[in-house]
Amino acid sequence: MNVLQLQARLAALGRDPGAQDDVLGPRTYAALFAAVAARDLGDVGIQLGAGAAAHFPAYAIDTPLRLSHFIAQAAHESEGFRFFREIWGPTPAQRRYEGSADLGNTKAGDGRRFCGRGIFQLTGRANYATAGAKIGLDLVNHPELAEDPATSVLIACLYWQTHGLNALADADDVVSVTRKINGGANGLADREAMLARAKAVLL
Repeated sequence: MNVLQLQARLAALGRDPGAQDDVLGPRTYAALFAAVAARDLGDVGIQLGAGAAAHFPAYAIDTPLRLSHFIAQAAHESEGFRFFREIWGPTPAQRRYEGSADLGNTKAGDGRRFCGRGIFQLTGRANYATAGAKIGLDLVNHPELAEDPATSVLIACLYWQTHGLNALADADDVVSVTRKINGGANGLADREAMLARAKAVLL
């Protein structure tokens, strides 16, 4: 990927990375997240950019299509990187979290305690425990750590890898990527719109 060309495209969209990264680094990633969200992300963008620079290479999220699909899905799930914790109603769907064997919610209050967090909405005691063990954080006793933007990028990278999403991104299969992220096709039109924004910069 030609980083200078990418930076020029971002600047043309009003998302100038500022002090340029010599390689695809934190500032350029921050500008890319902002371009897909179509808004200024401020400090959140900086944190997301730092997480991306630190973790994308290890998970091979390093091609225009892979980056486009990852960031598009993350932008949709977090409503343009506005929310890193699920808004609690509770809705009927959220009430079903409580006592859900599929989510490993075995204790009273687990439904709300382990609500969706991060850019891919990590949900359920079992998923928090698994992710925490793999990244070395106690997410069971401190679920709020999953709300940290940079940490949420790492958790999403782990999910992306374990669900084989690089291959689906390589095939440019937004429906299949969405099903892996969401379990269905919820919000597909918005995900496609986010993907189009990402591709306009990256491809």
